[in-house]
Order: sequence, then C-alpha cells, then structure tokens
Amino acid sequence: MPDLTPGYIIFIVLLLFTAVLLFYYFYFFLRLVFFRPKVRKTMQQQPVSIIVCGKDEARNFTRNIPGLIFQEYATSHQILVVNDNSVDDSKFILQELHAKYGGLSVLNLQQNAQHIPGKKYPLSMGIREAVHEILLLTDADCVPATEFWLQKMQEPYEDGADIVLGYGAYHKHPGFLNKVIRYETFHSALQYLSYALAGHPYMGVGRNLSYKKSLFLNNKGFSGINHLPGGDDDLFINKVATPHNTAIVIDPAAHTLSSPKRTWKEWKNQKNRHFSTSKYYKTKHKILLGLYSLSHFLFYFLVIACCLGFDWRVGLGILAGKSIIQQLIFSRVMKRLNEADLRKWVLVMDLWMVLYYLLFAPMLIKKEKKTWN
Repeated sequence: MPDLTPGYIIFIVLLLFTAVLLFYYFYFFLRLVFFRPKVRKTMQQQPVSIIVCGKDEARNFTRNIPGLIFQEYATSHQILVVNDNSVDDSKFILQELHAKYGGLSVLNLQQNAQHIPGKKYPLSMGIREAVHEILLLTDADCVPATEFWLQKMQEPYEDGADIVLGYGAYHKHPGFLNKVIRYETFHSALQYLSYALAGHPYMGVGRNLSYKKSLFLNNKGFSGINHLPGGDDDLFINKVATPHNTAIVIDPAAHTLSSPKRTWKEWKNQKNRHFSTSKYYKTKHKILLGLYSLSHFLFYFLVIACCLGFDWRVGLGILAGKSIIQQLIFSRVMKRLNEADLRKWVLVMDLWMVLYYLLFAPMLIKKEKKTWN
C-alpha cells in the first residue's frame, strides 16, 4: 500500500470529486442528450390560459404581448395580463393592445397585498381569474421564440402531466457578460431539466412554465412561502413536483426569449434574488445540488494541488479527461437548446463558475429584500 503522503491524499481526494462530477455528467446530464419527446401522430390542443404579470412594464408590454397574441393555436385560449399597480403607461398600453388585437384580458390591481412581497399576489390573482385548467406562465420581458410556443408547451398534458418545465433563454448580444448570463442560464437548465428526467424535479423558471390550475389550488397556492419575495416558480415547483407529474419540453420552438441585463451590477442584483430561494428547497434537492456545486468548486483547486504536490502529469491528465467528457455532453445539450455558439466557451465558463459560487454563496444566509420588479 502506498505511503499516505499529503500528495497522495490530495490525489485520492481529487479522484473522489472527479468521480462525483462524472456521476452527474453521466447519470443526470446525459439524459438530455438522448431525450426524445413522444412522437405524436395527431396534435390535440388543450384550452390554455396564458398569464403574464408586470409592474411598470409598459415598454415590454408593447414589445412582447403581440408575440403571445399571434400564436398558431386554433383551440380556445386566454391571454391574461395582470397589471400590478403600475404607475407608468401600462394601463393605457394594454387598453390599446386590447382594442387593436382583441383576445386580451387585463386584470388591473390597484392595491398591494400586505406582507406578501414579490409577484406571488398578482400571480395568484391571475391564476384565480384564469378560465382554463392549464396555465402557461411567462414574464413581461419575455417573448415566445416562435409562434408554436403554446402548441409545444401544452403537448405533454396529453400524457397526464400536471407540470411542464420549459427553457427560458436570453437574446444573444455581443460581449462577455451576455455569454456569462446565457451560460449560467444554460447551466441551471441543464440541472433542473435533467433532474426532472431522472425523477427528481426540483424547480422551474417563471419565464417559461406551465402547470394545472387545480394543482395550484389543491396545494393552497403560495401559502408557506408568501413571506418570501421570490419562489413563485422554483419553490412552488419544489413543493408540488413529483417523478410522475412532471414533464419537460426542450424544443427550440417552445423557448421564450428575454432581454439580458446590460451591466454586471444589474445582473448580480438579479442573481442575488434568484439564488436566495435555494436554501428553502427540500433537503434531498439541497444535497444533490450542494454536492455537485461543491465538487465543481473544489475540482480545479485539487487539480492545482495535485500538480504541485503529487504529479503534474496525473493532475493534467485528470483535468483533460474530465474536460473532454464535459465538453462532449455539454456541447450536445447546448445544440439541443439552441445555444450552440457557447460550445467553445465551456472550459472558460466552467472556470468562471468557480468565481460564481464565491459571489453568490453568501445569499444562502443573507436576508432577502422584499421587492420583485
């Protein structure tokens, strides 16, 4: 048996954490590479209520609501916009859109709910006003990628699903920040979509999410998380999703597109809000996510330590092997999610994610701000 020198111990620990990462790559992420939706000979269209909540979103309403109105969908469906106490021109913009296109319902809220921060109150009001059982949620700053978004997102309900998780992408712009935002969005989707395929659904994103109205009402809506500013998408799904009631849709025709933040400060503030809710996930999900993040974070430090304290050829060999496997799997999933231009950035962004964990880990213990817009 080799002497347990510090260098040898570092080598063993590196192997251990590399094995953990490879487990996630092969057991979870590879499922998205081979995922094939059910081939349908006929397309049944369910009645659907599309719900959008917005506060002072006049510009986004003008730009994005037409994308909802012009969906190719012959069956009865409702487009409901919840205007949450806006002080800009949102009310008048929505009136003009209704007059011009029709097919648009508007719920104007004129008072705030006490002690319910975030958008859970306006969303709850919208869900109660929805006339159809199937709900399709998106945000005011989102637009469907194609006119077939509604059709694609409702298809899994034919197979008995109660929840459908979609992909909410960001528009592509020049610059490193845009690539960081889109890679982080991809990396998050890589996890929640593949975990759902593995029978461990734990979150969805409100930019592109669908579930049944009865599921919401039978589980008392957002009760239990009303005091939190976030969680109207991920924490609710974390509470109600099961291995048997959750489906995913990754077809690029079913994506939504949002405008990414243009400054690092704006993006950091946005991620602070999003990251702070993960502390409230079920224990099994926190363990799954935490083990992956810890292994991801420590891997590069252990590679450096192995090169310095054991054998640089072994350290670089492990780095190369892990990186090749990651590149192959991530690239295939990126192509399927219409993010193929990010494939050449995988290694750079994987290194960036180490800093990402350092930036946002404090949000696990920080008290949340009570705003949502």
